[in-house]
Amino acid sequence: MKIVVGLGNPGNEYKNTRHNTGRIIIGILEKKFGDKTGKNKIKFLAPDTFMNNSGKAVASLIKTKKDLKNLVVVYDDIDLPLGKIKISFNRSSGGHNGLNSVIKALKSEEFLRIRIGISPATPKGVIKKPKGEKAVINFILGEFKKPELEILKKLSKKVVEIVETIFTGSKEKAMSLYNN
Repeated sequence: MKIVVGLGNPGNEYKNTRHNTGRIIIGILEKKFGDKTGKNKIKFLAPDTFMNNSGKAVASLIKTKKDLKNLVVVYDDIDLPLGKIKISFNRSSGGHNGLNSVIKALKSEEFLRIRIGISPATPKGVIKKPKGEKAVINFILGEFKKPELEILKKLSKKVVEIVETIFTGSKEKAMSLYNN
């Protein structure tokens, strides 16, 4: 079974926050893919645990190395501008606590990630990231504005294509097509 996990926090108070980008995208993907049955079944998961404990929910589904190869984790990335996507494999958490929880629970970094940019940027693409831990926390737990949510909805179409490419082609093909 193929598993796509969207990281975020449960509960209405976090529903449209930047840190819930993974959950938001997973909700859209689930609607667009519908129920995929048969050999290529895809399970979509938005853990009911808080971000920093995401690993517990993911580890319960990943029992073998093959399961690990069929795992894709979608999450917010403050180091990318809003609307930018980056696919990576076998990398560190980059300081993302939710991803760090998944890596620790799986005892492996050997899975695919789809990082979704959440930071504002200048017209030239320079990221305007908040400075200091408190400012970062306030930013990631802040709600998306309506235009930002629209960007995510449009971006979800690309994420659908990426997931299809990963599962019908390869991670290398997806990275070469969509990491630009």
